[in-house]
Amino acid sequence: MSPILEADWKVFKKIKERALEKYCLECIAEYTAIMNRSDLSPHERYLLNYKTVQERDETLARIFNGLSRSRAFMQLVSIRMNDLADDDLVSQLSEEYRARTDPKHFL
Repeated sequence: MSPILEADWKVFKKIKERALEKYCLECIAEYTAIMNRSDLSPHERYLLNYKTVQERDETLARIFNGLSRSRAFMQLVSIRMNDLADDDLVSQLSEEYRARTDPKHFL
């Protein structure tokens, strides 16, 4: 695999930052929905929220941990597969890198 171009690297860092923000906002919304469930007892809400936080944390680690050029390709594929990428930023990637990281190639 060829190394990431400098211009793509700069865009990737922005994509990753915005994707992390989006992911965290999604998590917070999910936790809030759990905590607002009136059909569950406080203890049940706590347990469900705890389990959800653990699951979401594993996903966060898999997608976002580490910032290196060698991991950028797989991280970008994961970000795009999870619909976390900012389309405007993705359009700023080189045509080749955008095509190589298109999730359709990995489904």
